Amino acid sequence: MKTFAILTSGGDAPGMNAAIRAAARTGFRNNVRMLGAMHGFRGLVEDDFIELDRRSISNIIQTGGSILRSSRCDEFETVEGRAKALENCRRRGVDGLILIGGDGTMKGALAFETEGSPPSVGLPGTIDNDIEGTEYTIGFDTAVNTALRAIDQIRDTAEAMERMFFIETMGRRSGAIALTAGIAGGGNVVIVPEIKTDIPKVAKTLLDDREAGATSLLVIVSEGDSAGGAYEIAAKVKELTGLDAHVTILGHIQRGGSPTAQDRIIASVLGVTAVEDLLAGRHGHLLGWKCHAVTRIPYAEARTSTSSLPVEILQHADMLIT
Repeated sequence: MKTFAILTSGGDAPGMNAAIRAAARTGFRNNVRMLGAMHGFRGLVEDDFIELDRRSISNIIQTGGSILRSSRCDEFETVEGRAKALENCRRRGVDGLILIGGDGTMKGALAFETEGSPPSVGLPGTIDNDIEGTEYTIGFDTAVNTALRAIDQIRDTAEAMERMFFIETMGRRSGAIALTAGIAGGGNVVIVPEIKTDIPKVAKTLLDDREAGATSLLVIVSEGDSAGGAYEIAAKVKELTGLDAHVTILGHIQRGGSPTAQDRIIASVLGVTAVEDLLAGRHGHLLGWKCHAVTRIPYAEARTSTSSLPVEILQHADMLIT
C-alpha cells in the first residue's frame, strides 16, 4: 500500500479543506494510506502527522481555514531543516506529497524535490491569485465575494451620508482582488500596484463624479500599492479635493469564511488530479486552472506573477483604473 501526505502552507485560503477532502477520498478509493502533515512544512520537520480517514474529512467541504492548520516554517528553508523533513518522510514511508499553498510553498517544494524528497504535486492555495501559469487560485473567488459584500454594504452608508470611502483589500503585490471586487462593486476608482497611481488624476475623477451628481464615492485600494495604503492615499486625496475621507481596511475577513461553489469545485478537481498524478508517476509541478481545464506548471515556473490582472478585464476597466 502506498502512503501519501498532504499539507497546507502559508496563508490559509477558503477551499483548502475541499482540496484535502477530494485528495483523501481519491486516495482511499485507490488503496492509498493518507496522512496529514500538521502546520505545513513544520509538520514534516517536526514529524507531526495525523492519519486521515473518512471521519476526519467528513463535513469539511463547506468550511474555511484548514483542518491541517498552516504556518510558515523558517527551519524548512534551511538544508538542515529539509534533511530532517526528508528523514521523517522516509520513516513514515511517505511515497508522495500533496502541497497546498502559494509561490513560497512551491519554492519549498522545488528545493525539497531537488534534495531527494518523495515525489510531490502542488495545488495553488492563495487568495491573491498571483501565481504564474494559472488563471485561478483556490480561495480567490471567495475573497472577492467577501470584499464585494463589504463594498455593497459600505455603499449603503456612503449613499445615506453622502460620503467618500477608501476600502482596502488584501493582495500584497497583486491587485486582483481589488480590481475584480471594485469592478463588480461599481467603484468610482480602483487602485492596484500593477498600474502607477496618479493621485491628482484620482482626485479629479472623484471631483468630476461628485459634480456629475454622485452622492457616494468609493475608492477600492489594493494594500500593496506603491502610493501607500488606503489611509495614506485617502489623506492625499482629501488634501486635493477638500472632501472628507473615510477608510475601511477589510483585512483578514477575506481569508476566512465558507468557500464559494467555484472554490469548492476547482479545489476538488485539483485535489483528485493531484492523487491521480502521483499514482501515474507525474510530479514536480503545480496543478493550475486555465481555460476551464487543469494545467501543469513546473515548480520552477510557479512563481509570483508580475501581473495577475486578466488582460480582458483591464481592457474594459479603463474608466475605473486611474
